[in-house]
Amino acid sequence: MDSTIEALPVRHLRMDRIRSCEGFEDGASRAVISALCPVCGYTLAASFFDGGRQPLATLGWPGSAEKARTMPLHALDWVQCPQCSHVWNRSFCYEAIPYASSPNRMFNSSGIWAGHLAGTRDLVLSYLPECPTVLDIGCGEGHFVRGIAEALSGHGRFVGFDPNATGESGKGVEFHARLFEPLLDMAKFAPDVVIIRHVLEHLTNPAAFVEQLGWAAAQRDRPVWLFAEVPCIDRIAETGRLADFFFEHPSHFSTASFTALMQRAGKVETLKYGYAGEVVFALVQLGARPAARQRVAAAARFRLAASASRTRIGAQLDALAASGRRVAIWGGTGKAAAFINLFNADARRFPLVVDSDLGKTGTFVPGTGQEIVFRDVLKTHPADVVIIPSQWRARDIIAEMARESIDAGQVLIEHEGSLVDFALARHPY
Repeated sequence: MDSTIEALPVRHLRMDRIRSCEGFEDGASRAVISALCPVCGYTLAASFFDGGRQPLATLGWPGSAEKARTMPLHALDWVQCPQCSHVWNRSFCYEAIPYASSPNRMFNSSGIWAGHLAGTRDLVLSYLPECPTVLDIGCGEGHFVRGIAEALSGHGRFVGFDPNATGESGKGVEFHARLFEPLLDMAKFAPDVVIIRHVLEHLTNPAAFVEQLGWAAAQRDRPVWLFAEVPCIDRIAETGRLADFFFEHPSHFSTASFTALMQRAGKVETLKYGYAGEVVFALVQLGARPAARQRVAAAARFRLAASASRTRIGAQLDALAASGRRVAIWGGTGKAAAFINLFNADARRFPLVVDSDLGKTGTFVPGTGQEIVFRDVLKTHPADVVIIPSQWRARDIIAEMARESIDAGQVLIEHEGSLVDFALARHPY
C-alpha cells in the first residue's frame, strides 16, 4: 500500500482531530436547532457556518460570463450534530443539482493522488475472489473500476453506475447511466464488492443508503465488501478553511461521523486516512446486525399470523351473523372502530354498537356507519353475545355489566387469532 495512506485502526480513532469543530469549549453562545442528522439520526444540531447564498460550484457549467453571473443562488446553512460531529447543509435541495446533464468531475493528476488511488485499489483487490463481480456506484468516468478490471485482466464482471454518462464511462466496463437502487440492484447483480468513492457526501440520506446495502448483502451466503471513501473534515476544523463548503457537497464527514456511518453498513474491517489526511476510507463487510435480522423474521411471522387471524375471525363473525343471535359490539371508536373495520363487521350484519360514554352516543362508527347507542339499551333488549374489542378493558366492562344488571349469554374477545370466550378461555386479561 502506498506510503501516503495513513493507517488508523478503528479502536484508536484520534478524537482530538475533530475537537475544535465539535464543541462549546470557547464559551461562545451557539444556537441549537431542530434538525435530523443524516448519519446518526440525532434530532438537534448546532449552528456551524452560514455561507450565505452561492451558485453551484462544480455542476453549474455556465457557457458564458452572463450566464455565470445570473446563476441561481442556493443557501449554505451548515449545522453540526452534537452526537456524531457530522456537518451538513440543512437547506440542501437535491433537485437543484443537474446530475444527469452535468458531470461531477474530480480531476487530480498528481503523483501523490495517483499513489493513493493505487494503494486503495490494491486494498480492494486483496479482498476479491477469483472472477469477482465489482460494482462502482457513482463511478464518474469509471477510472477506478476500470483499473481493477485491468489488474484482473478482465476476469470478472465490472459494473459502473452514474446518472451522467461521458465518452469514457463505458470503456472496459459495463455501464448503467442511472442511480443505483441498493435493495433491487444488490439482488440483481450479486456483487462481491461495492465501491462508493466521493459519493456519500452528495447524498441527502447516506445512512439509509448504506443500511440498505448492508441488509441486501445479508441475504447472500458469502461475504460482500464495501469500499467507501469521502473527504475528511478534520483538517478543515484544524485550519479554519472555508472554501470546502459549497452547495454540491451537502455533507462533510469527520472521522467520527464516517465511522458511525460505516458501522451502520456492517463490520468495519479497516478505516484509514489517505492523501495526507484529506480523505478517509473504510473497508466494511456488509451485513445486518443479528438482532435486526431476528426482528425482521419476527415481523414476517407476525404478518403471516395476522393474515390468518383476519381470515379466521372473519369466518367466526360470518357464523355469528348467520346464527341469528343478537350481537352487540361494545365500543365504537378507537380500537373498537379498528376492530369493526378490520374484520368487516358491517352495519347490516352487526347494527348494534354500544358504549358507556354518553359523549359518544349519537355519533357513528367511522367507516361502517353504525350509530353508537348508550349501553342501557342492553337492559331492555339483552344481547346473546357481547364482543369487547378492547381486551385490556374487558374485565372492567364485565364488572360494569354486572353492576348495571346487563346480562349476556357470552362475552367474546380477540386472542391469539380467534374470538374466544372471556369466561372459559385461557388469556392474560
